[in-house]
Amino acid sequence: MKNLLILLSIFCFSCQQKEIKKTSVETSDTIVTSKDTTENKLEENKQEENKQIGDTIFMKSKDDKGLFIAEGTLDSIHPRAYVKFRTEDLGELNGKIIPTTRKGNIRFNQIIFPDNSSDGPFGMDLKIQLKQKGDYILVIGHSQMADYPYWGNFKVQLENKN
Repeated sequence: MKNLLILLSIFCFSCQQKEIKKTSVETSDTIVTSKDTTENKLEENKQEENKQIGDTIFMKSKDDKGLFIAEGTLDSIHPRAYVKFRTEDLGELNGKIIPTTRKGNIRFNQIIFPDNSSDGPFGMDLKIQLKQKGDYILVIGHSQMADYPYWGNFKVQLENKN
């Protein structure tokens, strides 16, 4: 019986929760000046670079010549790269893939239009009429009909001529 009381008392003491100290955080008011907003705009422009995230290249900004230019990578984990861009201008789309190391087995495999229809395959150069406004996806990869898939870095350049 004594053993039971001892075990019960130990159990009660061990189940008690420790008191958590609460800390207070003081906030202060900030004043936004025009210099702060200018720096924020510069940071936003840097974030709007055309870059590859995973297997997708997001084309968000044009250079001073009106071209979308980005660098991408194909490897065994990501054998295809998806180039996503939005256009409100109809006209001819000219695209070019430039491998950084050498000529290789790399091409525009497919273009997916805003209405989810598609066309392809193409070569390392692409010329196609854009007849719809909206989001386009270009699929870049190697030709399944040729040997030696391309692994490595490349540049993709897109131009929309009205």
